[in-house]
Amino acid sequence: MDHSEHPRLLPDELTDAVLTGATIYGPGDDTVGTVSHVHGSGSSAQVVIDVGGFLGIGSKPVLVPASDLDLMRDGDGVVHGVSRWSREDLKALPEHTD
Repeated sequence: MDHSEHPRLLPDELTDAVLTGATIYGPGDDTVGTVSHVHGSGSSAQVVIDVGGFLGIGSKPVLVPASDLDLMRDGDGVVHGVSRWSREDLKALPEHTD
């Protein structure tokens, strides 16, 4: 998928309501996880990504700053993000608990 033409989200769009459920892609456009929820909003938001598992079962939640993700909308308006991390990189992060 070519993400270069997708409009990037503005800081005021970095909210739980907008980001929850967004697919996160890693290097090579591999799906690495899905946003389960967000702590805070705007440029200081922290995103919880469920990594691995199947349909949310057996996945590992990890916390990353929203500023470390390239968050955008595709041509249909679907929110998604691109990460520099692979699935293995994210799985190596500490598990997040609320």
